[in-house]
Amino acid sequence: MDKDLRHLLAIPQDRLDAINAVLLDTNEKVIENFLAVVAKHGTPEEINFKHREARKLDHLMNIVGERAPNYVKDLKWLMEQRDRRAFTSVAEYRTKVLGDQVKGMKFGDKSAVTLEVSALQYFPWIRPMCERAIKDRTLVPGRFIAVRKMKESEIDGDLPAIVAALDIMGSSFVETLDTKGTDGSNPHLGGPATITGYFGGIGQPNEHALMWLDEFLYYYTNYGVQHVLNFNAGTILLGFLLYRLGVDIQFKISVFFGSDNPYHALWIMLAAKLFSRDDGTSPLIGFNWSNSIDNQTMELSAQFRKALGFEDVVRFEHHIVETWKSIVIQPYDRRSELVEIADHVANISAKHEGGDVVVEQTRAHPSDILDYFREKKEVIESGDWDNLQLNFMDKLDACNNSASALTKHGLSFIAAQKLHHQ
Repeated sequence: MDKDLRHLLAIPQDRLDAINAVLLDTNEKVIENFLAVVAKHGTPEEINFKHREARKLDHLMNIVGERAPNYVKDLKWLMEQRDRRAFTSVAEYRTKVLGDQVKGMKFGDKSAVTLEVSALQYFPWIRPMCERAIKDRTLVPGRFIAVRKMKESEIDGDLPAIVAALDIMGSSFVETLDTKGTDGSNPHLGGPATITGYFGGIGQPNEHALMWLDEFLYYYTNYGVQHVLNFNAGTILLGFLLYRLGVDIQFKISVFFGSDNPYHALWIMLAAKLFSRDDGTSPLIGFNWSNSIDNQTMELSAQFRKALGFEDVVRFEHHIVETWKSIVIQPYDRRSELVEIADHVANISAKHEGGDVVVEQTRAHPSDILDYFREKKEVIESGDWDNLQLNFMDKLDACNNSASALTKHGLSFIAAQKLHHQ
């Protein structure tokens, strides 16, 4: 009986033909409007060429020199420290954590966990982070997220400086575009008085999906920004379509998308497979789970992720700690669950959005998700600049504590590739 029922789930070829008919119909305005936005930036080949040129270090350094010349010396300092191998190696780090116990141990590199911190808001935080890593023989994460206003960071030089720095370090970097729903795109939503309106997602209503696409292509071709957050089912589809055309963008699904069960993940990955390239790749490289999911959801999802050929393509991104304020009920700490799952579910990113619970509750200004949406000028004028930098440092400490926990259990991690994995 089960086999008979399962057989009914098969998708007939005529259903796929109907989908292709919509995609290829020149009268379908949604597809024509999508293609028109892409055409503004050139052919896929031209767009990718602009991206590669924009991502070159010399190009980024020139922009930094024009907009924030005082950052140039820090970028050169970072290159010098990388080249002289000033940072701890993975082998040295493991010995520091385990001592003589490290001898003869084998680490599970196949399921290495990517160390991730959010959010890297300002370039001036990078040098203190690296100086402390050198001094304390700790790790710089292999992945960072930024949630700052893009236009603001473009103008003051932080954007090109951070892109350059992350390339120097060998860490991946995900930006958050300004068309993310908090830009006033839905005129009927405000604060708590309209909270029920958010249940459908603040999203990118009406024309804002195409505005998101246009903004993405702007930063892709002018600053080499390749990875962005994706919050909305419509912009996820646009990302799939753009990649299918041949534009080498990538994106990760944000925690704000609310993926909280394996069937939600299956739905998204089926769409990813539908629009994947002939080489099996997809622009969906990160899947950030809702804070409510458990290890069983990741285990179940890992099964069909592998069956679809995405085990090495789609990273499962999971919050280990969260900002103390404005996003979850505290205390929130998933480190023990990470250690339990990391030995058998591959390609996980351990995201540290807050400091450890024991630290956060002592801070005069604990981490707050709402700080991500503040203007830099207001942060400085309020006197919170040092507080926010301290919050960032606390997140780095939490990330290192996760690396230590993984190491003690014979598990591997991915830190900044060009700094630590010599």
